[in-house]
Amino acid sequence: MSQDTIKFAYWVPNVSGGLVVSKIPQRTDWGIDYNRKLAQIAEAAGFDYALTQIRFTAGYGAEYQHESVAFSHALLASTTRLKVIAAVLPGPWTPSVLAKQIATIDQLTGGRVAINVVSGWFKGEFTAIGEPWLEHDERYRRSEEFITTLKGIWTTDNYTFRGDFYRFNGYTLKPKPLQQHPEIFQGGSSRAARDMAARVSDWYFTNGNTVEGVKAQLDDLRAKAAANNHKVKVGVNAFIIARDTEEEARAVLAQIIDQADPEAVNAFGDAAKQAGKASPEGEGNWAKSSFEDLVQYNDGFKTNLIGTPQQIAERIVALKAVGVDLVLAAFLHFQEEVEYFGQRVLPLVRELEQQKVAVKTAAVA
Repeated sequence: MSQDTIKFAYWVPNVSGGLVVSKIPQRTDWGIDYNRKLAQIAEAAGFDYALTQIRFTAGYGAEYQHESVAFSHALLASTTRLKVIAAVLPGPWTPSVLAKQIATIDQLTGGRVAINVVSGWFKGEFTAIGEPWLEHDERYRRSEEFITTLKGIWTTDNYTFRGDFYRFNGYTLKPKPLQQHPEIFQGGSSRAARDMAARVSDWYFTNGNTVEGVKAQLDDLRAKAAANNHKVKVGVNAFIIARDTEEEARAVLAQIIDQADPEAVNAFGDAAKQAGKASPEGEGNWAKSSFEDLVQYNDGFKTNLIGTPQQIAERIVALKAVGVDLVLAAFLHFQEEVEYFGQRVLPLVRELEQQKVAVKTAAVA
């Protein structure tokens, strides 16, 4: 596959309740047997990555949660090509422990593990497990030190670092990862999140948005990264509802929202918006999300990958045109819909990409 083709990741449902805060019946399951099969289906369908979730406490319909790093290793053991991204939280994890965990998993799986550094959005979770809750920009400052020290440990012998949050004194990790360093993803939509990504992260995940909204964030991010002589790739969240007709797809969306759990959505919204508005400019994740947006945890409806395979493929290529490198997908019924996506949508995306390459080539000639 060409390096220039857009990549695809899926949210691993290792937390109960699926990826919508709704009482609509779902055939998605949070257990390991379902997820092993899903990973194999996704790999065969052409997905490049899977992203496990990290939650320490129940809430918003997510009563049960498997830990992300161990679960990622189990999925890697069940696949041969798929890369699995383990979500981690600075605070509960220290750089030294995570560096060792990930280096070992990388060695055991042929260099297929990555991490997603989550700076923290749910204050109640940190309080419940006895972790200090830092102010918004301080959380990102800690995450930047966390990423800086991970890279240092993974690539340097006798590593020494003096920071406000972490310190190392001549530390050498052996064995190091097979990769120079495992890919580092991060999320966020605030200024602090983009500033951090522009300095240290390999990938930046943003919540779902319109093509125009995504472009505005990407233009800011890429300008900042260029000023730092740094390159960062971008993934956008999307809840995908692909059906044979647009009417069918829109009907599913309506059912999800109609059967939303208002108490759970509003509780999630209160916590999420507090996190988003806590950024100094009040523009973080979820800061402007409506009730309908919040029914999907990461504003995935906003990306509008809802309709026929052709409509969705065209919208994906439009996202690529403004600089998106990866679509992070969630589904209602994961196994069946990931398979359908691989059979019906992904080939159309590749076809449209080839058409655009041919047009550019012809224009140059």
